[in-house]
Amino acid sequence: MVRCIRTTGLAVIATMVAGCAGAGATPPARPAAGQVADAATGATPAPPATPKPSGGSQVEAVLGRMSVEDKVGQLFMPVLYGAAADTTSGENQARFGVGTPAKAVAKYRPGGVILFPWAGNVKNARQIVALTNGLQKASPEIPLLIGADQENGRVSRLAPLVTDMPGASVIGSTGDPSLARKAAEVTGTELRALGINLDFAPVADVNINPRNPVIGPRAYGSDPKKVAPMVAAAVQGFHDAGVASTAKHFPGHGDTNVDSHTGLPVIQHSLSQWSKLDAPPFAAAIGKNIDAIMSAHVVMPKLDPSGDPATLSKPILTGLLRQKLGFDGVVSTDALDMAGVRKKYGDGQVAVRAIQAGADLLLMPPDFPTAYQAVLAAVKSGKISAARLDQSVRRLLKLKAARGLLDRAPVADPARAERVLRSAEHRKVAQLIKDRAR
Repeated sequence: MVRCIRTTGLAVIATMVAGCAGAGATPPARPAAGQVADAATGATPAPPATPKPSGGSQVEAVLGRMSVEDKVGQLFMPVLYGAAADTTSGENQARFGVGTPAKAVAKYRPGGVILFPWAGNVKNARQIVALTNGLQKASPEIPLLIGADQENGRVSRLAPLVTDMPGASVIGSTGDPSLARKAAEVTGTELRALGINLDFAPVADVNINPRNPVIGPRAYGSDPKKVAPMVAAAVQGFHDAGVASTAKHFPGHGDTNVDSHTGLPVIQHSLSQWSKLDAPPFAAAIGKNIDAIMSAHVVMPKLDPSGDPATLSKPILTGLLRQKLGFDGVVSTDALDMAGVRKKYGDGQVAVRAIQAGADLLLMPPDFPTAYQAVLAAVKSGKISAARLDQSVRRLLKLKAARGLLDRAPVADPARAERVLRSAEHRKVAQLIKDRAR
């Protein structure tokens, strides 16, 4: 119900996650300082969620010495091609005007990169470690976010190198959020051993539509009251491993029969339906200090009548996510090469509109120079104000500081990676989940 969204901060998170109690219901008590209300019950968990440090003066010092070009670069997370930082690829030359990943990082100074097998980034553990270490070496001023789309199950970009962990729907079927936490900790530990510090997981969508072609088993289930605590537990598991995590796809991609990779889904949820069906897992993630939330390339006309997808919607990203749910972490777009976000606008305008809507991280622009130059021109013309640019860069720097990445990039150890990946202990966790699945 609309009246469930009546306050800001933890109170609204707890109220929404509890399932939008009727009028007159008493919201859960605000937890003590340093503690976060449990996603499903409002009770204070033990132990409390790890507090997310702000980075404070360190962030401001870094921000203060950045040029406008540095700041614009921080907003981007492209795909770079090759198995090593010094691998020469025609794809890099065509897309970035330089041959190697290291030279692309030095030229554009992006905030991060994302790894994919189809880009030649994933061969074996030692190769990935050398790649991530080489990429970080190419960015000496500000360490990179190095991301992977490792949900497990259907979306497993690092298979078969990492532990074959069951996907979200299998974990959800156990009814045990502690298993979601264990699975995320295993995955996060293995990613960190490879030099990857950000996972684009967990999926926080509630798979309401059984004919959903793109979410389906990637979600923990179809009941928001059961999905929310799973998402909260997974976020905690990633943080236990020291890896940043991303809840996706806001404001919810669960009730669609169109794949946003190839088309533009339209979801007719009212605000009250969204509050009850889609919002609880995202609110639960925010309650666990989620590092980032990814936008969806879906149109929700009853939340924003403009016809723009959520990735380009200020009423959704700023109005609902920032103001209603109180999220001040990093908002990442979904991949900008997907058809769902390219229906109405060109690639340069998409990047500018995403920042204007409230996004901070521009993921996988299909034409990087066009997107970069468009954002830079928008900043210089005042279309994107200097203050708005600093908001996004500050959030990205805070994320890096919170995960221990701003001082210096951690150097991954190939021998440790080989010990950690697919270890007997990790395979036992995977088997435990399989055994308890229904």
